[in-house]
Formats: sequence, C-alpha cells, structure tokens
Amino acid sequence: MKRKKWPFVYVGIVTAITYIPILLTVIYSFNESKISSVWGGFSLKWYEELMYDRDIREALANSLVLACLSGLGAAVIGTMGALGMYRRKSRLNEAVAMISMLPIMIPEIILGMVFLAVFSLMDLPFGMVTLVIAHTAFCIPYVYSMVSARLCGMDRSFYEAALDLGASPFRAFWDVTFPMILPGLLSGLMLSFAMSFDDVVISIFVTGPSVNTLPVKIYTALKTGVTPKINALASVMLGITALMIAGSAVLGRGRKKQEVPNQPSDAAGEERR
Repeated sequence: MKRKKWPFVYVGIVTAITYIPILLTVIYSFNESKISSVWGGFSLKWYEELMYDRDIREALANSLVLACLSGLGAAVIGTMGALGMYRRKSRLNEAVAMISMLPIMIPEIILGMVFLAVFSLMDLPFGMVTLVIAHTAFCIPYVYSMVSARLCGMDRSFYEAALDLGASPFRAFWDVTFPMILPGLLSGLMLSFAMSFDDVVISIFVTGPSVNTLPVKIYTALKTGVTPKINALASVMLGITALMIAGSAVLGRGRKKQEVPNQPSDAAGEERR
C-alpha cells in the first residue's frame, strides 16, 4: 500500500510547486494594498486601472495582432510542409522532420540572437514585421507536428478514391484531406497563438522602440517592483493562454477516425443465401 501512495505524493508535490505560485499571483491581483506582499482586502481596482491604461491597451492589441498573424502564417507553412512530407516518401523524411522541429529544441535566447543578427544584416527595420517573421518561424513546428500526427492516422485510400471518381487534386484535398486534418490544424494554430502571445525572450531581441508587446511590458515593469497591477496583468495573460491551450487540447483529440463500414464478405453472403 505504501508503494501505491508514493505516485500520489509525487504528483501532489509537483503540482504544489508548479501551481501555488500561479494561484498566489492571481489571488494578489485582487489585493487592495499597493504592496503585493501585504493583503489589504479584496478589490478590483487594479483590473479597472488596466482598462484605462493606454500603454497596456496598446501592448495588448500589439500582442493579439502579432499572435494572430504569426499563428496564421505558421498554420499555412506548417500545413504545407506536413502535406509535402506526407505525400513524398523518401529516406530523408526523418531528417527533414527533425530539422523542422529544431526551433522548439533550440533555446529561445539563441533564436533571438540569430534573428537579431539576420535582421541587422538585412537592414530590416525592427518592429511588427520582424516580430511576425520571428514568431512565425518558431511557431511552425507546433502546426507541423499536429498536422503530421493527423496525416499519419489518415487512410490514403480515401484521397485516391476521390481521384478515381473524377475529382481534381484540389477538390479531393478540400473535400477529403482537409476535413481530416482540420482538428490538428486548429490545435496547432491555437498552440501557436499561445506561444506567440506569451513570448518575451525573442520579442526583446527583434522588437523596435515603437512596438511594445504585453510580455515585454510586464518584463520592463518588473524592474521597478511587483505590484498588484502587474499581478492583474499577468492574470489576464494567464487566462488568455489557458483558454488557447485548453482549446488546443480539445481540438487535438480531433474527430474519431472515419471508418468505412465493413462490407459482408462473399462467404457471409453465401451463408445468408
């Protein structure tokens, strides 16, 4: 019995270490006092200040636009890459797939420095354009992996049957393949949105003085100390990210694999006769 209890103890400890700081951040965002470490009563005034803070509203709008654009760009490129690798059977498929997943494995600070060097060599003005390019690049693997997983479980005979029945390649893709990969595509899109919306390391390297995102705003505000207003801002970001990840998890399950009804075999037909 003692051995059976250890897994629950382990999970409890890991959960406490991970989620108690997050829970405290959310709780102290409702603190009346200006000092985060001193509880002064329940209040919503810090959320009200967020609504009337022009800089924060602008940073939030920039983060939402950036996450949407980079998510859509990653969805298009990642889906095209997954489809191309699925249709092309080669010995190099595994190597190409590994290379495609490198942006997830490389530390973000290294990616930020690389993008900074590349954009500087290109003499590209730092701002929303560089942010979108950089965020799209590191979001592509999320879409690629989700769509590839859906394609691996797809029966190729459905697509081929559509072609045999006279459908064009595009029509067969739109009517057969696309509905099957749509859950994985949406899941990767939401996950890309969450990753882009929360990113601070890469954004610091590639953003310009005229564009400020919400994570960078929080990072710079922390230099003057943590206040309940920062806790409220972090709670808002946490809520948006949680919704995106939850949506990605739900869509990641996808639709159940469509199965062709089993036709009675010839032997079974003869027995019925």
